Amino acid sequence: MSIKAGAVSYLNTKPLIYGFEQGRMNGSVELIQDYPARVASMLVDDEIDIGLVPVAIIPKLNSSHIIGDYCIGCDGPVASVCLFSDVPMHEVKEVLLDYQSRTSVRLAKILIKEYWQIDPVFTDTSSDFRDRIKGKTAGLVIGDRAFEQRKISPYQFDLGEAWKNHTGLPFVFAAWISNKKLPDDLMAAFNETTGVGFDHLQEIVAANPYPLFNLMQYFTENVSYKLDSEKRKGLAAFLAKINEHNL
Repeated sequence: MSIKAGAVSYLNTKPLIYGFEQGRMNGSVELIQDYPARVASMLVDDEIDIGLVPVAIIPKLNSSHIIGDYCIGCDGPVASVCLFSDVPMHEVKEVLLDYQSRTSVRLAKILIKEYWQIDPVFTDTSSDFRDRIKGKTAGLVIGDRAFEQRKISPYQFDLGEAWKNHTGLPFVFAAWISNKKLPDDLMAAFNETTGVGFDHLQEIVAANPYPLFNLMQYFTENVSYKLDSEKRKGLAAFLAKINEHNL
C-alpha cells in the first residue's frame, strides 16, 4: 500500500521528515510539503492520507486518527510563533493574523481574550503582511519568518510561553493525523521513520545553516517533539477552548 503524507515546510519539521528524505519508506510514502493551512486543506479534501497538520483542523475532519509518538509542540517559549508589535500589548488596537496556520490564529485569539484581556480588531491576511506591523498594529507571525521578525519588532509575545503561563500545560501546534484508518504495520513503520531524525540532529543542523537562530537550541529546547500525556492534556484543553469560543 502506498500513501500520500503532507508535512509543513518549516525548519521545525526537519527532524520529523529526515527519515523519509533519507529514503526510508520509499515506495510506501510520498511526502508533500507546503505551509500548514495548505497541508490541512489537503487532508480535509482527501488529497493526502496523513498530514503533519495544525491540530485546530481536527474538529473539521469526518474521521481523525493521531498517528505515532511525535508532534510539533512546546512546553514554554517556542520562539517561532509570536505576536510582534511596536508597542506593549495593552496598547495594541489591531492584530494581523498569519494566513499560514489555523491553530496559531485560534491560539492567539484565545490568549488575547483570556490571558492578555484586550479587545483588538482581528484582520485576516492572504499574503506577506509584515511591513504592516507598525504603530498600534501587531502581527501574528509563525514559522521561519518569525525568526526574521524577531530582529525587527521591539515587542515579542511568545504564544507557547503565554499558553504555559495561562494553563500550566504544554501546547501542541501540529501532529501527524490521518483522515482514515490505516494498516497498523504501515503506521508502525511510519512512526519509526518520523523518529529517525532525532539521532541525527547535528547532521540536520549542519545541512540547514541558519544565521537568525541557533537551530540546535530550537530543536532541543524550544520545540518539544514527544507527544506525551501532558501534551495530550494540553491538546484537549485547546480543542475545548476552540469550542467554547466558537473559533
